[in-house]
Amino acid sequence: MAKKAAKKKPAKAAKKAAPKKASKAAARKVAKPAVKKLPAGTYKFQMGEERIPKRWYNILADLPVPLPPPLHPGTLQPIGPADLAPLFPMELIKQEVSGERNIDIPQPVRDIYKMWRPTPLYRAHGLEKALGTTAKIYYKYDGVSPAGSHKPNTAVPQAFYNKQEGVKKLVTETGAGQWGSSLAMAGAMFRMEVKVFQVKVSFNQKPYRKAMMETYGASCVASPSTETNAGRQILAADPHSNGSLGIAISEAVEVAAMNADTKYALGSVLNHVLMHQTVIGIEAIEQMAMAGAYPDVIVGCTGGGSNFAGLTFPFIGAQLRGGKKVKVIAAEPAACPSLTRGKYAYDFGDTSHMTPLVKMHTLGSTFMPPGFHAGGLRYHGMAPLVSHLKELGLISAEAYTQNACFEAGVLFARCEGIIPAPEATHAVKGAIEQALKAKRDGTSPTILFGLCGHGHLDMAAYSDFMAGKLEDKSYDENALQAALADLPKVAA
Repeated sequence: MAKKAAKKKPAKAAKKAAPKKASKAAARKVAKPAVKKLPAGTYKFQMGEERIPKRWYNILADLPVPLPPPLHPGTLQPIGPADLAPLFPMELIKQEVSGERNIDIPQPVRDIYKMWRPTPLYRAHGLEKALGTTAKIYYKYDGVSPAGSHKPNTAVPQAFYNKQEGVKKLVTETGAGQWGSSLAMAGAMFRMEVKVFQVKVSFNQKPYRKAMMETYGASCVASPSTETNAGRQILAADPHSNGSLGIAISEAVEVAAMNADTKYALGSVLNHVLMHQTVIGIEAIEQMAMAGAYPDVIVGCTGGGSNFAGLTFPFIGAQLRGGKKVKVIAAEPAACPSLTRGKYAYDFGDTSHMTPLVKMHTLGSTFMPPGFHAGGLRYHGMAPLVSHLKELGLISAEAYTQNACFEAGVLFARCEGIIPAPEATHAVKGAIEQALKAKRDGTSPTILFGLCGHGHLDMAAYSDFMAGKLEDKSYDENALQAALADLPKVAA
């Protein structure tokens, strides 16, 4: 009898604690994830889709000092919308100059974002253990996008706004190929023609990027090319030119300016491009809150500044509005160090001087960086907004050699399983340096870094590194000084 009574009591207690109705509801909630009926009778699971940001963040609204305006290359006066209209659709021009803190993300863009967003935030337990650090290391991973990097975050809205305005063709430049691949993907989704001028050294180093672009339906040309006046002039001066992002931009801008049915798309540097990338940081803030953490240090790699801005601007904006202060570090290549060695001045965004003048940290528009493997970080200038924040003391910068970065990338891959893109290894290196500093200092900061893409199409570079064939190439100091001496003369 005693045994029988003992069995009944827990059953009664369970019934009292969890009423029958609530129990069934909970079971239904677990067993049947929410689904949305789509046209043609298909179904799409929506797990996590509600976490995709509905608005981009515009840091222009929170700046303590206004951003210096872009200047017309002929008059040296601030440019207006009409000056940009030959290159960009009006909605993007409005975003470029907007002072609104938040800009709504169009639903068609969010619908495509659902393919990979929200992207995961991970705690790097394996890396922490390998370093023996007292720091906590987190990373936001955007290599899960179809193109393998953060670039579709802006490629999709740029294609959308162009399509909305009736544009048929898009033209652009790319370094390592992440941006070209992403715009090619976005072009396929909106049924638009895409032409990409890829920097020649990367075109030769990364043949599968070209194949990827062509698979999406885009055409890819090595730059400098014989297809434009800008390219022919460069080749006449140097038939063996490795190319640069500045040269590729000149070629793409020329094609857009000379064809009424074609607009230009840029993968970094401009305000609206950086703003589109803030989905990264907006998600990271919420995800870190879910983990019960908030960064003391944030590290991002910088070439033109888009992935760095995407991760850090929402955190910096929160700080500017009275939130917690964060230490923000831009990690750049020692062979193309625009933030650590460049001059803060007005300069052209391209080599042939076809673009407006913008105030940024620059190595000079004619500067030719050596052909290192982090092709996406070979731009002579830094985004005006990122440059402005450095001048305001809101961020700092560190420069690293490519062998040191690949060493960090290999360690990360062996600890965390993800092989980083050569560009992203700079952020890995920066985070490791901060973690080792914490170990030396006996502190326990929370470190967040951006892992902006995977390196699956960069394995030749990893093979060269492990075989000891990778060189730490340095820029030509005399060439740098010559490029800086040739900066446009603009009154203060």
